[in-house]
Amino acid sequence: MNSEIADNLKHRDLNWLSFNARVLQEAQDKKFNPLFERMKFLAIYSSNLDEYFRVRVSQLRQIKRVEKSIRKKLALRPNKTVKEIIARVKEQQEIFGAIFNNKIKPELAANHIVLVASEEYTEVQKQIANVWYVSHLKNIVNPFLFNPATESEIFLENQSLYFCVTFSDSKKIGFVKLPTDTNDRFVELGKQDDTYSITFLDDIIRHEIATIFDSQSIDGVYEIKLSRDAELYIDDELDGILAERIYKSLEQRQEGQPTRLLYDASMPKTVAKKLRKLLKLGKIDMMPGGRYHNFNDFFKFPDPTNNKNLHYEDKPVIKHKALENATNYFDAIRSKDHLVHFPFMSFNYVERFVEQAANDKDVTHIKISLYRVADESALTTSLLKAIENGKLVTIFIEAKARFDEENNITWGRKFEEKGARVIYSYPRIKVHSKILMVERTENDKSKRYAYIGTGNFNGDTSKIYCDHGLFTANNKIAKELSRVFEVLEGKLIVPRNKHLLISPFTTRRTFEKLIHSEIEAAQAGKTAKITAKMNSLEDKDIIELLYKASQAGVQIRLIIRGFTCLIPGVKGLSENIYITSIIDRYLEHGRIYLFHNSGDEQMYIGSADWMTRNLDRRIEVLVPIYDENLFTELKDIFALQLNDNCKARIQDAEEQNLYVEKLDGEAEIRSQYAIYDYLKSKN
Repeated sequence: MNSEIADNLKHRDLNWLSFNARVLQEAQDKKFNPLFERMKFLAIYSSNLDEYFRVRVSQLRQIKRVEKSIRKKLALRPNKTVKEIIARVKEQQEIFGAIFNNKIKPELAANHIVLVASEEYTEVQKQIANVWYVSHLKNIVNPFLFNPATESEIFLENQSLYFCVTFSDSKKIGFVKLPTDTNDRFVELGKQDDTYSITFLDDIIRHEIATIFDSQSIDGVYEIKLSRDAELYIDDELDGILAERIYKSLEQRQEGQPTRLLYDASMPKTVAKKLRKLLKLGKIDMMPGGRYHNFNDFFKFPDPTNNKNLHYEDKPVIKHKALENATNYFDAIRSKDHLVHFPFMSFNYVERFVEQAANDKDVTHIKISLYRVADESALTTSLLKAIENGKLVTIFIEAKARFDEENNITWGRKFEEKGARVIYSYPRIKVHSKILMVERTENDKSKRYAYIGTGNFNGDTSKIYCDHGLFTANNKIAKELSRVFEVLEGKLIVPRNKHLLISPFTTRRTFEKLIHSEIEAAQAGKTAKITAKMNSLEDKDIIELLYKASQAGVQIRLIIRGFTCLIPGVKGLSENIYITSIIDRYLEHGRIYLFHNSGDEQMYIGSADWMTRNLDRRIEVLVPIYDENLFTELKDIFALQLNDNCKARIQDAEEQNLYVEKLDGEAEIRSQYAIYDYLKSKN
């Protein structure tokens, strides 16, 4: 087995690289992904890797600071892990470069789009570049010189691109920050015949570098990018105090510990060594790359040809047969439960529900948990309208949602100013649940309406994340959800519940009980099955229980998009566990758990993965699917994902990321597209 495997568990950070390798596979898939979509997968890979170094690799670096004797007792070997990470990333970066240079660029050229480097500019393009530089960049480009002989430290902003410039007549080093935060990364240089020329903003500055350092003899120009630790090391405090401290501490991200320097591999070793010492980096923190960095900018790569064949075809949203024309959502939800599926359906159904609640004279309360608050949207507008209309609005905002802290706290303040009751993070716990409750007076009694989802209340991400949400007026579920909100409001310590799974109170215990029931069924010679879909699988106790279930003969079928610490398919350990991962046009984000339960199947959807943090350290909510029609609908959708033979990769012990093969005579199933067709036929 691989060196990373210990105690029958894979290292989560190493296995995560297998997930990002699957993203890289999508950048190579010409059969299903048009050219511009493959470029976006390069952007996703790059963006993922940046966050990985800022968070996960940073954490390993922090572990290195722990006393060696303590690390030994805890079996922590961060140096070894980081070295293996760097080795794998370098391999992937080589593949990345080959895809871009040998596949993407030639195919762009074949479609009359040419990426032009500064050295290749024609006389006309030089003139265009110069005019663009003078009008857009000259006044904001601020070069500076650094003398390693007299200065021992240099500060580079986190994630910003710089040119590192060397001179033939000076030992000084020049630096130029590339202003990609205020300018488009790509500049069109005009059309000749039927071909459009596009250049990087980087190359326009590179072309003008002699005028920027006009008194120096330039020897070399090398692009670099520094990543810094993304964590905010703040002791948890109560309620708004914690939010305030987080807000004030966001600048720490710009000043955090350097974790990786990505640099042009053509840079002389002597220069790279100087940079490493100036930035106080270790050798393993130095990552050679290509001429350009920040490939996440390829999300915005222009298509001057407007060629539809270079992009995914549009998929019009499916209209929910019950909710689309419902003038009163309360009547529709009271009559029966409803499922919505994103991005196949519009998030507008959730927004319209909140809008109706905001304007309904009989609604008294609206309560919602927001993990990643969208910028101004129909949802936030409706919540503000509800406050204006005198509703009692309670909003729980997670102040510690990584990279969204500032936006979340800003919106929290807006809601507070308007009169909402805003509750921020719990000490030492995150609120990750996707829950909404509306209370309405009907026949002189209070009636509760609930929405429980697998994804955030964010209209933008709902267009690219595959998620599910349940609208229900089921009294038992709604009553238990009201107890969850009472916990968030500090009115309850432990919520009583028989139906919902609520972390950190009952989710682990219930899942363990359900797995044990399948083990007992298998030992009794009965059919025993566990089928589950999640983003990540990491919890050691759950994994050990799944191993026991496999050894007892339980058939376990998992779909895990991201990393897994479980090793499937090992004889005597996990031979009855089969795992696939689906990476496609949309980001798989839904969590579905299905247990055979001796023929009386039980299914849950919600916000929790089988990770220790989701089971023990976060407020999570999963809801059972009781409506028979919705149960069948979700099970049908799940079956399409389980049978995907176009975009599913097998997760095996060797991490080969082999595609699931379509057998002879078998229909081609690309699950995301098959689900779209299925929902379209039903609605």
